[in-house]
Amino acid sequence: MPDFDLDSFKKTWQEQPVQPKYDSNEIHQMLNRKSRNYVKYIFWISVAEFLFFSVLGLFYFFQDDESDSFRKILEKLGAQKTPEIETNFDHAYLAIKILSLLITAYFVLKFYQNYRKIKIEENLKGLITRIIKFKKTVNAFILISIALLVAFMFVFTAFIFYVLNSQNIQPSNSNLIIVIVGIIVSTILCVLLIWLYYRLVYGIIIRKLDRNLQQLREIDSLEK
Repeated sequence: MPDFDLDSFKKTWQEQPVQPKYDSNEIHQMLNRKSRNYVKYIFWISVAEFLFFSVLGLFYFFQDDESDSFRKILEKLGAQKTPEIETNFDHAYLAIKILSLLITAYFVLKFYQNYRKIKIEENLKGLITRIIKFKKTVNAFILISIALLVAFMFVFTAFIFYVLNSQNIQPSNSNLIIVIVGIIVSTILCVLLIWLYYRLVYGIIIRKLDRNLQQLREIDSLEK
């Protein structure tokens, strides 16, 4: 019986080809399914946001808290409240809320369309293109949400100065500075909160989608 050579056995074992557990097509299908799930998560989050802000808007509409806050600011600056001013403010605020809901509803629809278009049987290049477009849609949604908030604060501030000018009121510098600083600080805090929210909620999913995209690109480069 020949002697058993351990070194020779180890060398022979190491030289044996290792069969891959998954081929590139199976990995592609798996990444496709995961990508669909991530897109679906963002879609349902956007639906929840739309419903939340719709209910919140209706609640504040009946509570009329915005008019009270606006009235208090005018009174602090020495302006007189009139039915015309309150009506104009209510109309402007309602228009902004409707615009905000319409924009959110539009992006909910876009997210749903992206989800439907990312199909399991879609080719690799098509999947990569869909994911890139979806990421751009998410980024646009975040930027427009922040821009809408800034626009609302700008309109709110412009309306205050419009009222002061129409009533020929010159507020004291201290009161004016307090109001302007308060508006600026509130705007910055709201923008930071929105950015932080999207960074945590959407950012986690987008980072996972980025990893999928990188792996899909690696598969695509190997197939060329």
